[in-house]
Amino acid sequence: MSRWKFVGRADEFNRLLTAVTDTEGRGLFLSGTAGIGKSRLLREVVDALPRETYAVWLVAASATTAALPFGGLVQLLPAAQPPGLSPAGILRWALDVLQQQAAGRRIVLAIDDAHLLDPPSAALVHLVARAENATVIGTLRDGEQLPLPIRALWTDGLVDNAELSPMCPADTAGLLSAILDEPVDPASADRLGRLSAGNPLLLRELVHAAVGSGEVTSTYGLWKWTGRLELAPSLTELIDTRIGQLTPGVRAVVELVAFGEPLGLHLLNKAVEPEDVETAEERGLITVVPDDRRLDVRLAHPLYGEVMRRNCPVSRTRRLKARLAALLQEVGSRRRDDLLRVAVWRLDSGTAQDAPMLLGAAVQAFTRYDVPLATRLARAALDAGGGFDAAELLATILMFADRPDEAIEVLDAVVADLADDRRRSRWLTVRGMISYWGLSRESTVEEIAARGGELLDSADQARVLAFEAIMRLHRLDLGAALRLGRTVLDRPAASVSARELARCTIAYLHAAQGQLRLSATAVGLTQSEAARWRTDMPYLQLALELARGTRLAIGGDLAGIDAIAADEFADLAGAGDFRLGTGYLAILQAYAARLRGRSDAALGISLSACAVLATSRVYAGLAQAERAQTAALRGDAEQAAEAMAEADRTHAPSMAVLYPWLEQARGAVLAAAGDLPGAAKHLSALADRLRADGFAGHEVHVLHDLVRLDQATTPVGPTCSDGSRRTVAQRLSELSERVDGDLAPLLARHARAVAEGDAEELLAVADDLADLDLVLWAAEATATALHRLRERRSPLVTTARERLAGLLGRCGQIRTPALRAGAPTLTDREWQIARLAADGRTSRVIAERLFLSARTVENHLQRIYGKLGVTGRAELDAALRAIPGHDGGQPG
Repeated sequence: MSRWKFVGRADEFNRLLTAVTDTEGRGLFLSGTAGIGKSRLLREVVDALPRETYAVWLVAASATTAALPFGGLVQLLPAAQPPGLSPAGILRWALDVLQQQAAGRRIVLAIDDAHLLDPPSAALVHLVARAENATVIGTLRDGEQLPLPIRALWTDGLVDNAELSPMCPADTAGLLSAILDEPVDPASADRLGRLSAGNPLLLRELVHAAVGSGEVTSTYGLWKWTGRLELAPSLTELIDTRIGQLTPGVRAVVELVAFGEPLGLHLLNKAVEPEDVETAEERGLITVVPDDRRLDVRLAHPLYGEVMRRNCPVSRTRRLKARLAALLQEVGSRRRDDLLRVAVWRLDSGTAQDAPMLLGAAVQAFTRYDVPLATRLARAALDAGGGFDAAELLATILMFADRPDEAIEVLDAVVADLADDRRRSRWLTVRGMISYWGLSRESTVEEIAARGGELLDSADQARVLAFEAIMRLHRLDLGAALRLGRTVLDRPAASVSARELARCTIAYLHAAQGQLRLSATAVGLTQSEAARWRTDMPYLQLALELARGTRLAIGGDLAGIDAIAADEFADLAGAGDFRLGTGYLAILQAYAARLRGRSDAALGISLSACAVLATSRVYAGLAQAERAQTAALRGDAEQAAEAMAEADRTHAPSMAVLYPWLEQARGAVLAAAGDLPGAAKHLSALADRLRADGFAGHEVHVLHDLVRLDQATTPVGPTCSDGSRRTVAQRLSELSERVDGDLAPLLARHARAVAEGDAEELLAVADDLADLDLVLWAAEATATALHRLRERRSPLVTTARERLAGLLGRCGQIRTPALRAGAPTLTDREWQIARLAADGRTSRVIAERLFLSARTVENHLQRIYGKLGVTGRAELDAALRAIPGHDGGQPG
């Protein structure tokens, strides 16, 4: 593991640097808890100051020098002081020494841990801060007694004082990636960030412990933490030091909160002495926070709980959890999750004997998508005599924990208990779901259809029909899927769950067919009934998200994708290890990032999706296809081909309905490898297949991919009555009248503009695409327009070039055929010279740097101007920024 890099803290860094360099700035002291990153930030700012302008002294005060006069500044001052000086005289002498050493430069005195300064050193710091050519910056630790001269720095208006807050999640994730030299799984970064509470020191200790114990692994180039926490001795010692010695009463408070947080204050006061609660709060071990109309108690830091739980003997742990359960049951369940908490405490304390309670808690955990906890509780309910209901629930949860073989065993063990149609229908649908999606057995569809027909109850039949409908959708029996879905909706006896599952099947079909408004209406109806179906069928959320995500992707609604990736389900699925949920949402996020041109983010998110779904075949192929698309976008043909091979290997036949996405990715992979004819041929065949299946929504996107390959005039589809065939542009125009939303007409305009060579219309299309945040396509349309304008030597070249430069500036690394097609080709030497000239270097300076003659440099520049279509150096910067690869090597 490499040395920790300085990551994030951009705002704090700039504020501290401005305090030194701004003409009207004052000094600045940063306060914060131990390990929050104050010292590192101070050192980074000091290192950034040019020594020819500033005389910089960095002093680290310590407890060992706090008792010595001028001990805190011993690094600054000469060893021998002039004899016979008064204390005030010594201070003036010390300031004169600093002024002499500064030799006319501005003095910057940086004091780390200024609260540890001895009184004379603190007085000298105050005196330096009053000097006209000096600035004082520093750090302070929260809760420490400050020397009066230091406190007077801001009370006298000489410096500012600010609190350094914990690192934000984005900075934490960036720091983890920098440490491990590879991206980090977002869920792992989030958990480590929350556990460290944004404290870099604690985060470092956590990562060291996780790496040392092998609890951090890399999958598809993405680091992932297993979640098992190993407390290294250094980390335990650090936390023990913060906790300190505890009286038995205060220890009881901290232990109860460690096992029960968040714990109602009224409940805690019933279990322990209120005075001990007050003491724990005063010492900063617990915090009391308002929650609705009651006060909750939490530990002041998440790691306090880890240490307390690890150090607590097993027997006392069981007693404390049993006590917590009894307390909550005594006062009565007042909140929705009280049942869940009592069940977990009973289970952990060995006092769980109530099967209905355990089953109810398991249902509640599953509705919150906490798969590991739901599995534990459902198994306990089964072991406690929960019978068929517990077995059905456990098998369902095991399916979504990627353990289908075990799930089948659980279900088959209760086959003798199928006493009525209700149980038979539920057993049949759960077993069918596991067999079809978990084990990829396509014959399951016929089996469930045959056995469902034996049921007599209309509601039970409807449940089976709803499952058969969505299975037939996934294996592309589209007509049957639609017919079955409508049959369920037409049955008054159908349960809410069956009806909404059928509605999701129809909503997906509508989206794929381009009937986006009908799809949105169906999705809205299902969402409105969520409270009624979630307890019975929480996994229906996946069908809902698939329909909704497909509609948003086909409609180019990136803001809508952002919204569903930020809603409650995303948070619950991530926290509860509901991998199919987090994996699919990550695929959508990667898709949105890709169309925005943010290739770095798209690649990281798609890798995360691949890692999350590595043990599941449901969406694994789709995740790899999105990774292939992003790699192709970046011009990484090797990774794109590798990802496409993985998509083919992991894609399950039971997910055949996803073929448009996989085959569209294959076209991008062929193009990235330079096989443009092969890509065009493949995409044309795919468009024909989509047309045959009635997937007009998908067909629009595939035809647009052909436009992006400059195939707008290529014939597609069947032969017309007059013997001709429609071109890509004509077919897109036809579809734009059938596919809902604003995107299809806009893509049709793009196709017509390419077919007609209308550069002005291409620029207008690019503006409209950019308004939808479809930056990648906007950049490609602008690049095509720029190429046409260059050929015409149009005066609009400069405008188009500046627009393209601006769009590419919003993107990461992107290398697409449309961007490469019209891009000027510069040699490596021409790139060197062009960049230096764009940066303002004269021909003589460039010649000296590259060991050329000035005349040779001028000759190169004239060739560069000709290739780029510019008249001189003033236009070079925008011209270079308008070429993909301007920030690196020659574009490929």
